[in-house]
Amino acid sequence: MSELSQDQKWMQQAIALAKQGQYSTKPNPNVGCVIVKDGQLVGEGFHPQAGQPHAEVFALRDAGEQAKGATAYVTLEPCAHFGRTPPCAKGLVAAGVAKVVVACPDPNPLVAGKGVQILKDAGIEVEVGVLQQQAHQLNLGFLKAMATGQPYVRLKIASSLDGRTAMASGESKWITGVEARLDVQHWRAISGAVITGIETVLADDCELNVRDLGEIDVAHVVQPKRVVLDRQGRLPLNAKILAKPDEVMVMTPYRQELADLGIEQLEVQSLQDLLKTLKDKQIYDVLVEAGSTLSTAFLHANLVDELISYVAPTFLGQSARAMFNAEFSRMAEQQRFKLIDVAQVGSDVRLRLIPMQETL
Repeated sequence: MSELSQDQKWMQQAIALAKQGQYSTKPNPNVGCVIVKDGQLVGEGFHPQAGQPHAEVFALRDAGEQAKGATAYVTLEPCAHFGRTPPCAKGLVAAGVAKVVVACPDPNPLVAGKGVQILKDAGIEVEVGVLQQQAHQLNLGFLKAMATGQPYVRLKIASSLDGRTAMASGESKWITGVEARLDVQHWRAISGAVITGIETVLADDCELNVRDLGEIDVAHVVQPKRVVLDRQGRLPLNAKILAKPDEVMVMTPYRQELADLGIEQLEVQSLQDLLKTLKDKQIYDVLVEAGSTLSTAFLHANLVDELISYVAPTFLGQSARAMFNAEFSRMAEQQRFKLIDVAQVGSDVRLRLIPMQETL
């Protein structure tokens, strides 16, 4: 087996480790590390939670003296700054590793090549880019936010075969099956915030929190903030979504009664401003679960990075509510997407798509 394929093998193991923190590390990125010496695994670790040691620290502790002269495989460039924990790049130097293989460079201005430079300055061999695309998927929000100042936005839609999301009355429970609804819990759990509109709250009295991840204990999940867009101040004080005020933010005209409940009220006017505000609050992954008006607004503003569409094998008829309420008069106005993943989830189909930038 060639050295490159060995590197890929060990990096795959580091990526698998990183995924163990996908529900608990927010706002920190998911990172995994393995340490290998003479072809044998001598240490491994992942970052479990903000404020706790980084992946490299756990892996070096696991390796002990065997780290000296070994190769470390890390899914994200080792940090170079003092935050809540010391810089990992210096920890690797102190441990005496001979080589560090990095999957993803870190665009965070506090790191951005500085971690690699610390290693090189210490005479450590560094290779960057092994399984970079796979490792990039671990931290789409963090990496986008650090590079652009905007969070990664996923728009989730559940519809019938004829593209309907609710009956004319607003009744929508349930179009998709239980497996698809459980699958949505994953997307909420990796998100820093779930955005919805007041119409969805009034129609469904939804909670939009993480309640079931199968065998994973939700007590360890960092719950996403729920953000309600309510421009006319109609949010009922007894809405279920307000049950835990510290987990809710409302974009609304100022209401003293919400302030009395301890609910944060956002003074922003546009969706772009909302996303920037969330990024400034260290929310890097956003999930939009809303009706057609808000969903269309996000699409029209070109703010959607990924569309997650659950399609149920059913027809609801032409009087039922449509997925989106955009009106196009010319074919050139259509919004096209590229399919990146398709899966059967129970009796439904889940499509994951990203917008195509080119126009027809």
